[in-house]
Amino acid sequence: MTPPRPPVETATDVRLLRIAADHLARFGPRRLTVTGVAEEAGMTHANVYRYYPSKADLIDAVAGQWLRDVEAELANVVDGPDPVEDKLERFVTAIATSYRACAVEQPTLFEVYVSAVEESRGIARKHRGRQLRLLERILEEGIATEAFAPKDRDRAVAFVIDAVQRFVNPVMVRVDARVPSGVMETRLGTMIEVVLRALHGGWV
Repeated sequence: MTPPRPPVETATDVRLLRIAADHLARFGPRRLTVTGVAEEAGMTHANVYRYYPSKADLIDAVAGQWLRDVEAELANVVDGPDPVEDKLERFVTAIATSYRACAVEQPTLFEVYVSAVEESRGIARKHRGRQLRLLERILEEGIATEAFAPKDRDRAVAFVIDAVQRFVNPVMVRVDARVPSGVMETRLGTMIEVVLRALHGGWV
């Protein structure tokens, strides 16, 4: 029987994730080993398995830590005092910017997230769910303040997602990583303008 996992966010958890993140960047997911992480942490690999049942779980936890940082930024946007139109623009832009920065600056980490999306692993599903709930809050605020006038709330949420898919879908972000950032920013700005006009005008 696998022993119960200790509580998350302990000092040991934080240290293991820091070491694992460094090993992931240096060696990649294939060459990263639990034994190597354990040795640097000054513990046995069996003890690491108390925190993370497998190497895959450890690697996903590293990606999950980055995704939580992204989610915290998005939540700050949603909870902020800005007009709802600005919130929607900042929300989408924050996702696109965070993903692109990771794809360019930490490609190994970003590839872990891409594979998690493609395989529908837990970290990807949870991240998508949290993003969706935050987006829904923006739409609901827009409707309540009459800044947005969609014909159907759920269709409006789907429309926003579809319209900006190229900029927030990690697979597409990876494909476009070599496109100049200025070009992508201009394209995203155009799509956000279309989205806002559609929500204002009740096109969806």
